[in-house]
Amino acid sequence: MTQTPVLPAGGVALDDAPRETPTAQRPWVCLVWDDPVNTMTYVTYVFASYFGYPKAKAERLMLRVHTTGKAAVAAGSREEMETHVTAMHGYGLWSTMEPGE
Repeated sequence: MTQTPVLPAGGVALDDAPRETPTAQRPWVCLVWDDPVNTMTYVTYVFASYFGYPKAKAERLMLRVHTTGKAAVAAGSREEMETHVTAMHGYGLWSTMEPGE
């Protein structure tokens, strides 16, 4: 025997309602922006030393910052990205965070 779904006031069956990922579960990203002050060598050093990235990955990220104006250098919880943004500021890099996709 099949049951008819109960319709809420809006008339859409609950089973048909779109499912969204709660904001708390979406990853955030730490962005580093290009600036006229820091050298490419220094930015590579920061990415390798702070994040522990291999030199090749640190260089790829630095080149993305340099050529496109910004790069997402890390992803994770909001709290983790806040820590990374603060650390990047401590190294003198321009950094922000935003919700990931």
